[in-house]
Amino acid sequence: MKCVILQPSYIPWRGYFHQVREADVFVFYDDVQYDAHGWRNRNRVKSPGGSVWLTIPVLQKGARSRGIPISEIEISQDSDWSRKHWSTLTQAYRRAPHFDRYAPLLERFYTSRPTRLADFTIELTQALADELGLQSTKYLRSSTIARPPAHKTTDLLNILTHVGADTYISGPSARDYLDLDHLTQQGIESRFMAYDYPAYPQLHPPFDPRVSILDLLFMVGPEAPSYIWGERE
Repeated sequence: MKCVILQPSYIPWRGYFHQVREADVFVFYDDVQYDAHGWRNRNRVKSPGGSVWLTIPVLQKGARSRGIPISEIEISQDSDWSRKHWSTLTQAYRRAPHFDRYAPLLERFYTSRPTRLADFTIELTQALADELGLQSTKYLRSSTIARPPAHKTTDLLNILTHVGADTYISGPSARDYLDLDHLTQQGIESRFMAYDYPAYPQLHPPFDPRVSILDLLFMVGPEAPSYIWGERE
């Protein structure tokens, strides 16, 4: 059984969804410490002026020092961020070929008032995965898996053991911090993604390969999988 363990992110890029496709079980790693400058609450989209950030405001004062897990990070209710994000997406992509196809789904999310960051980003990620035809992957949240406190590789191993995985799939950067020999000794094969994706038409050149999956969906619609794992719907 193949397993991916990855922190939840806000409207992730296409490589994230490629990992969803490769996994039999995809574990949202939501009980590790929130990283304030990562991709948990922000991502980039294309605009006429270049790539711009969409950032969900969160209540994170002292989160780093207190080790607050991602699952407990709350979204600020003092900001009209969801309306602003939807307005930015509408202005940037309303002329995209497939904007109207995905607008109703996205508008439902952006008119909601979520309380916790992970709840919002995980539900949105799963909805976008469905649009990419990824219905066979099983999802879990690591916060629902009882296990003793452990560090990095051991914690991942405990999760892999819990779900019955024999193969761990990760991004290439994991080579730098995982004890791969330890995983091998425990009967876990490690596989690493290679992110080598073709370019696709974008409304606002130059091409930026690392923007949110929304850019790809708005531009090529049902053919999006052919620009990730090479198959047409």
